[in-house]
Amino acid sequence: MKRDLVIVLLIALALGSWLGWQTRVPEPEPVRLQAGGLLTAAPDEFRRVTGPEPLQFPADHALHPGYRNEWWYFTGSLDSPAGPVGFQFTLFRFALDPGPMPDSAWQAEAVWMAHLAVSDSVEETFHQAERFARGAVGLAGARSDRWWLRDWQVTATDEGWRLIADAGDFAVELNMAQLKPFVLQGDGGYSQKGPEAGNASRYYSATRLATTGRIRVNDRWRDVEGSAWLDREWGSSQLSDDLAGWDWFALQLDDGRDLMVYRLRHHDGSPSRYSAGVVVAEDGTPSHLGVDDFSTTEQRWWRDQEGHRWPLAWQVSVPEAELDLLVEPLFDQQRWDGAVIYWEGAMRVRDADSGEPLGRGYLELSGYAD
Repeated sequence: MKRDLVIVLLIALALGSWLGWQTRVPEPEPVRLQAGGLLTAAPDEFRRVTGPEPLQFPADHALHPGYRNEWWYFTGSLDSPAGPVGFQFTLFRFALDPGPMPDSAWQAEAVWMAHLAVSDSVEETFHQAERFARGAVGLAGARSDRWWLRDWQVTATDEGWRLIADAGDFAVELNMAQLKPFVLQGDGGYSQKGPEAGNASRYYSATRLATTGRIRVNDRWRDVEGSAWLDREWGSSQLSDDLAGWDWFALQLDDGRDLMVYRLRHHDGSPSRYSAGVVVAEDGTPSHLGVDDFSTTEQRWWRDQEGHRWPLAWQVSVPEAELDLLVEPLFDQQRWDGAVIYWEGAMRVRDADSGEPLGRGYLELSGYAD
């Protein structure tokens, strides 16, 4: 597994180098990576998350050298005059194995990857774009007040963050104002995901961001408003080898509550005991959930163009919070086709019994196409 991960990251570095030096030639076929493989075994030189530590803001918005990987992850459910729209922007950092580096301005200790997507419910089209860059000469990076990969960037504002990203065929310009305090996932931000030392991450979320701005699809701009969600994680060897993938839900309910649950799956489909979640009250108070405090049950499967099956409709129940939800996609085709295959899509939330609309959110599925 260690050797495989090194190979994966070398491939990513080669692609990033290619994009930096050979932009005038046609793009190669996509390099396919395994999402779970990027988060498993890491060389001993990398730092591990092994217990709770105080988080500091805004300092922890910046990158964390010494860890294998980290990400800055926005998803959002928006309204436009034409109908509902979803968006995703993610910035990933994958550190390369420690070792001697050439004496060059282009030397880099990490490869960066950014994902930008818009889910257009009107045309039922999923617009996606992927970029790579090496962490050198200012091509990509993250400070406490700015995160970027070339001209895709997030900048801090007095209220929250501003996202500007143009992928050619589509673009987003969004202002996001934080309405609730940061939620420290797990034990004060220590999110354990496996039995071995280091099977954990630092993890915090901003679960409700009032969002306004505009989104362009082709040549048409649409004014949008709604709500977004930010997840931040970093660590090394977060996942153990016995996991096949995960199912992650981030739901914003009309009564002011937010719900995040994730099911880590073993290869036989059973949930790991390290699956977890949180219910965030309207005033921002979190109630943390263990694996026995919630259930996620597949209701409908969808088969993609390559024959992989994905569970896209779910019943999500949290008895203590009196939540019994039916979570369904705006439309089925919201699968990522880039270097990493996963499904990430905008969802509707209804009462499982009455069918009454209760909110919106996002679902991420990993491991079904590996």
